[in-house]
Amino acid sequence: MSTQAVSIVAGNPSMSKIFNDTSTDGVWSGNVALDSISSQSIGILIPNATLNFVQPSYTAGCMAWRIQNAQTLAVSSRGFGCVSTVDEKQYIQPVRISPNDILTAYPLAIEGAADASNVLAWVTTTKGTELFQSLAVNDATATAMTTSINGQSLGDSFFNSMLNTITVSVEDGSSLTSVEIVDNAGGVVMTLRGNERGPALGSRSNYVNLDCSGLQVPIGKGFILNVTTQKA
Repeated sequence: MSTQAVSIVAGNPSMSKIFNDTSTDGVWSGNVALDSISSQSIGILIPNATLNFVQPSYTAGCMAWRIQNAQTLAVSSRGFGCVSTVDEKQYIQPVRISPNDILTAYPLAIEGAADASNVLAWVTTTKGTELFQSLAVNDATATAMTTSINGQSLGDSFFNSMLNTITVSVEDGSSLTSVEIVDNAGGVVMTLRGNERGPALGSRSNYVNLDCSGLQVPIGKGFILNVTTQKA
């Protein structure tokens, strides 16, 4: 499996720390970012500190990150990264670091095909939040996204819940055309338009192609989350 350098600055108005890792693409396991000076995890280094911004970066492709309690597995904060040539703070809801917390990364490499892209999405419903992905999405082709951990569809993972938030990050150099929620009869329940990501494409965000909250979409069995992209 391929790997790439990941660096995450995490801090508040009074301080910040740099956490680095050589992370394996397409997995969470083992991708724990450690302090650049002491090689300690975030919970050991700054227990009880409150963070309100991060600057997560990767080498090429796209990346999700999360702060997770290593004992309870509860996730207290999550988001996406930007390519390492970009320097921009990403403000987050203030999060207090537990001594058991670890900071982990989930990168994806650039898709090798000239007309296909890799995509990540954080999806939040009344049942919780999951990272979804779709690999090698062909240009202009609606493609189903599934959970990164066990490959479940939107309806399988979140049946009988209410969809609240979708945040999408497409690999560098590609744009998000749209996201669709499709019911078990093939009908399109909702379409959300996306855009580019990163200064090279003139986007307002270096982190996401779509950030849509305040949704109230009932999720039924067999529902699918489709994504359509276009490689530059």
